[in-house]
Amino acid sequence: MVSNTTRFWILISLVTISGFSQGMLLPLLAVILEQNGVSSSINGLHATALYIGILISSPFMEKPLQRFGYKPVIMAGGALVFISLAFFPIWQSLWFWFALRMLIGIGDQILHFGTQTWITATAEEKTRGKSIAYYGLFFSAGFTLGPLMTNLLSISMYLPFIVSALLSFIVWITMAWVKNEMPPHEYTTAHGSSSLKRFSTAIKLGWVAFLPPMTYGFLEATLHGIFPVYGMRIGHDVNILSLIIPAFAAASLLSQIPLGALSDQLGRKKVIICVVTGGILAFTLAAFLESSIIGLFATFAIGGLFVGSLFSLGISFMTDLLPKELLPAGNILCGMSFSLGSIGGPFLTGIIIDVFPGLSLFYIIVLLLLIVLASTIFKSGAQTTV
Repeated sequence: MVSNTTRFWILISLVTISGFSQGMLLPLLAVILEQNGVSSSINGLHATALYIGILISSPFMEKPLQRFGYKPVIMAGGALVFISLAFFPIWQSLWFWFALRMLIGIGDQILHFGTQTWITATAEEKTRGKSIAYYGLFFSAGFTLGPLMTNLLSISMYLPFIVSALLSFIVWITMAWVKNEMPPHEYTTAHGSSSLKRFSTAIKLGWVAFLPPMTYGFLEATLHGIFPVYGMRIGHDVNILSLIIPAFAAASLLSQIPLGALSDQLGRKKVIICVVTGGILAFTLAAFLESSIIGLFATFAIGGLFVGSLFSLGISFMTDLLPKELLPAGNILCGMSFSLGSIGGPFLTGIIIDVFPGLSLFYIIVLLLLIVLASTIFKSGAQTTV
């Protein structure tokens, strides 16, 4: 069996390939459906399937983890992802693909819950932000590469699905060398045996920490799932868009580790306030420069440098605010917050650009960031304990 360090990097590799498949699916299916004449509102609704899967599966994760341990849970989630990806070429149907997207969402949530809880439970407090930043860093790395798979559409519509399924399977196999571990006993007994009671307590203690994952989900799903449609409608070429979209995630690769380490020193709340402010400025600028390819590329990169780390910062913030026995519930709620933002992003923005075609997509993003900024600033007692 492998060492703890090797186990950490195997878990990170699973997160990377999960990010890759998610980053591929959103723009790939958005482009295919747009080319097939599907409206942007239906396109946006279709993109929510993955996050509906995340949301509906989240409340049922704690019991399997308590009973079987980390490894079986993670392997079950990974298997569901690569099998679902392999089924896309079998039948091109709007609702069949919707069901497959939902299954991938369920598998991804199972995988992320297992890896996230294992990492947060074993990370040292003094380097927690940096450790979790690696999680966000490699998820973003996968997301950066995923949209490039749209270029394979010129060869075959089904080639991106096949490649993604094979890569997912190869990484999944490495879990065979990881020794299973059970979560600490106090995870199952603290704050009552009811998951609902633990969720309620976790929300009461740390709701402000769930806003960054929700915001990141909104941004990720909107930029990957609806921006390709919006970009084509304002006159940009789809191949150019496939290069602009990864700029957000690619830029976040540069800032994930520094911001995670900085949050260990200064506190999570201060860093979150700073990055959200930077995101507001970046996307306000994007609204004025959206007709320029260079302008979009630059503002996506600037936005990624700031708010591309919100997911990992939110997880670190949650880990600071909640007692250790509530970490499984907190990790589930981070996933649920992410999925709620991801569902709301494509669906709401898809409807808005249909109803108000003259309104810039980026103003919707700025409004959300302003709400998060105000909530984080004025939440009393929300300082981290680092």
